Amino acid sequence: MITASQCRAARALTEITRDMLSERSGVDAEAIAGFERKIAELDDGSILRLQEALEAMGALFIPENGGGIGVRLKFTSSEARRILTLENEGGQTGEDEIP
Repeated sequence: MITASQCRAARALTEITRDMLSERSGVDAEAIAGFERKIAELDDGSILRLQEALEAMGALFIPENGGGIGVRLKFTSSEARRILTLENEGGQTGEDEIP
């Protein structure tokens, strides 16, 4: 499970706001703020939803490996921006002609 520091770092790396993370995870933005500032605790389910949302946006959480826990991007910054742009493109969906 991720820590408050990893959550803050992952948000910074993926360049998303607490509100964006809240929309994607279903965890209240104020609860995220309290968790990240270490002034409030979240239940395990909420922390897991935050982690899954951040991983879907390109964060890769690094477990304790003798050098400490951490977080890095799965993608380069430009790849992550392109993915976010494509995901937010919207528009009409169509039927595939694949049987």
